[in-house]
Amino acid sequence: MESGTIIKWLKGEGEPVKKGEPLYELDTDKVTQEVEAPFDGVLLKIAVGEGEAPVGATIAFIGEAGEEVTLPEPAAAPASDSAAATNGASAPEADTAPVVEAAPAAEEPAAASAEGGRVKASPLARRIAREKSVDLAQVRGTGPDGRIVAEDVERFEAAPAAPVGAPARALQPGAVDRVPLTNVRKTLIRRLGETTSIPTFQLSTTVDMTETIALRERLVARQQEGEARISPSDILTKACALALVRHAVVNATFAGDAVERHGSANIASAVAVGESLFVPVIPACEQRTLAELAVARVDVVARARGGKLTQQDMEGGTFTISNLGPFGVGQFIAVLNPPQAAILAVGAIEERPAVVDGQIVPRPLMTVTLTCDHRAVDGAPAAEFLATLKAFLEEPGLML
Repeated sequence: MESGTIIKWLKGEGEPVKKGEPLYELDTDKVTQEVEAPFDGVLLKIAVGEGEAPVGATIAFIGEAGEEVTLPEPAAAPASDSAAATNGASAPEADTAPVVEAAPAAEEPAAASAEGGRVKASPLARRIAREKSVDLAQVRGTGPDGRIVAEDVERFEAAPAAPVGAPARALQPGAVDRVPLTNVRKTLIRRLGETTSIPTFQLSTTVDMTETIALRERLVARQQEGEARISPSDILTKACALALVRHAVVNATFAGDAVERHGSANIASAVAVGESLFVPVIPACEQRTLAELAVARVDVVARARGGKLTQQDMEGGTFTISNLGPFGVGQFIAVLNPPQAAILAVGAIEERPAVVDGQIVPRPLMTVTLTCDHRAVDGAPAAEFLATLKAFLEEPGLML
């Protein structure tokens, strides 16, 4: 990350701020989130209003009321050792107010302040509301302390419910809806452009999910009330993780002059939230039980929908799963997620005719398509990975 975009200041010059209080909304390459004030004091001066700022740039001063502040020169000296520093904050001189610097926030965003009548909403909810021209004051929040989350905005905007596949809001004939690109979308476009120069190939196979479905039903029946329900996706993730450990050539990232093969399966799963796409990573999936994977999945999806994902949630992936099965898509090809060497596109589980013991019978079949970076993976090892994955899903006992 080289820069971030300040979407909105939540405090104005001269206003008091408290450490941990939301100070501004930051749009980065991967997430949009609120950044907290690193100090108690008064917001003396905003050096960078809305717009892009490089990492490390001075964007504001926090200090005591009445203090004089001077913007540092571009080649300012390093911060004094005596200056306080929290969450990317520092002071250029011992006798000046603390400086807030643009930096990727490592902590989870906090709930928005309700002072001054400001509606409490997550950054993602605010962004979706802007894109869809939704008045947040009319939306009922279901998050903590009544905070509005992305799902609340989508539910409000979609009412009355539209048919599946129809746009949430129809435009008037001849109208043009101009939607500015966010940093997340710009990054997606840039990375999609990068993939056009990567030599790729695809392999597909069809999996009989009878035993996986039966296993899932048995496991769910044994779960206690309130536990995250194990889904077929969790079993698929576990099967992928164990297959990746066996076939490390697929669990790889391309590093320019080398291919890095990984011993742990850090699996990213594409999560669509409104018109945004996030790919949070669950690390070390091969070491987690199915119940633990279910908890992790529910957590990252909830935080994605609530605008609470951080940069760290999106980093370190070694393999990606893109599942459009819940949307009724039978088969598709997923675009590579560089530097990862492979991505798995998962279609819907559908009742289709299959030949079993010489008889044509209906079976729950699922088509998966593996896209590989040919610079890192060849056809034969990719086919071996798919064969192992298929075997695990058709006979889950083989995963033991």
